[in-house]
Amino acid sequence: MSSGPRCPVCAEPWVSPRLLPCLHSLCAPCLRRLGTLGEPGRAVARSVLCPVCDAEVALPPGGVGQLTPDYLALSRGGAAAAGCDLCADGAAARRCLTCGADLCLFCCQAHRRQKKTASHAVTELENTEDCSQAGKPLFCPSHPTEELRLFCEQCDQPVCQDCVADRHRQHPYDFTGNVIHRHGDALRELLKSTQQHTGALEDVLSQIDDMGSAVRSRAEAVATEICLFASGYVKAIEEHRDRLLKQLENLKVQKENLLHLQKAQLQQLLLDMRTGVEFTERLLTSGSDLEILITKGVVASRLAKLNSIAYNTRPSVDDGIQFSPRERAGQCCGYEVFGAILNKVVDPARCTLHGEDLHSVRQNQLTGFTLLCNDTMGERMGRGGEAVWVTITHKDKRDWWVPRLWPWTQRSPWLPTLVVLWTSEGELGVFGRASQQHPAEEFPQDSGAVSSQVSPCEPRALLLAAA
Repeated sequence: MSSGPRCPVCAEPWVSPRLLPCLHSLCAPCLRRLGTLGEPGRAVARSVLCPVCDAEVALPPGGVGQLTPDYLALSRGGAAAAGCDLCADGAAARRCLTCGADLCLFCCQAHRRQKKTASHAVTELENTEDCSQAGKPLFCPSHPTEELRLFCEQCDQPVCQDCVADRHRQHPYDFTGNVIHRHGDALRELLKSTQQHTGALEDVLSQIDDMGSAVRSRAEAVATEICLFASGYVKAIEEHRDRLLKQLENLKVQKENLLHLQKAQLQQLLLDMRTGVEFTERLLTSGSDLEILITKGVVASRLAKLNSIAYNTRPSVDDGIQFSPRERAGQCCGYEVFGAILNKVVDPARCTLHGEDLHSVRQNQLTGFTLLCNDTMGERMGRGGEAVWVTITHKDKRDWWVPRLWPWTQRSPWLPTLVVLWTSEGELGVFGRASQQHPAEEFPQDSGAVSSQVSPCEPRALLLAAA
């Protein structure tokens, strides 16, 4: 198809337009500039890039001049800047009224000097209407004075009488009016097939546009779902966070209240004991024999009562508050959440060993027992997951093992230690705990004990090989 009334490169009216294989037209001078590589005088390119569609177009061996002239572009765009029909380089300035050719100034002079055309009438081109190509005869590029009236079937191109007598001798030919119907019908069939492809491509492009709109709409809908899900999840996490913080605050207040209560009770007991101690010391140092004998009964009764009061030698609660981020915490706002507060800590002093094999255990024999882990309040642990490390040593090797316990507790002072007794009769039982506050040196050396290190664990059975 023609590119329009102006050249797409120079944007000026056509000057000898040439039709490229991609069916875009360019002025011949513009094509020559595009086909020149580098500076003037350098080699001519074998191909050019169409500036309209970027297609690489191969040039004929003879160069731009052998490209098909686009007479249709001239007829559509007017002839104000039409090219010379003879040389195809200069702009047409005059028209031969006899043969209808548009001529540049140089070719016009040559036209008048030739005997065959010297009598032709030549006029100036004053307006675009004078240059119209409609109904104008077309002349042979090889024989500018001969009109193209014949069609060479072998070469598939219009020719003139001189061409038939020269280069196209013995080629089958016919008048253009006789072959136009056959070639036109063949071109129409190709056009019909191309139009079908055009319609199919337009349908596919329409489907692509519709699918693009559907993809965008679906993506927006899914993005809305993601945002709703994320906002709901964030809300659930925030609510779970608030619930955990409230649980933590309640646990802290509970432990503080227990500590305050224990502290108040112990402070009152300490005050009462100091009062009793001060009174008794003053009585014994300053009182007479008779005064001591008179008040002895009351003082003894008070001191005995104070001494009989049981009290816990350790804080009633511990700081065993932990957060387990991987612990499943159920559902919150319809979402599964993780993270739980753990406030139970294994107290090795309150752990117990159970099993029939405890009474018949022997060295180098596989045995088994159950270690029940309890917290500082003596309650069973309701969770698991911690590793357990138990080392059992015979009582006769206690002098080898016990001195080596303290360096181990120095390396891992945060791990509680369960000390297991193994009497000469073979019985096992819990003795106490060793920690950073209670090192191994504080254990009795004459207990005949064997020792084991145990970290917190869930209540489960352990199968161990006795050393």
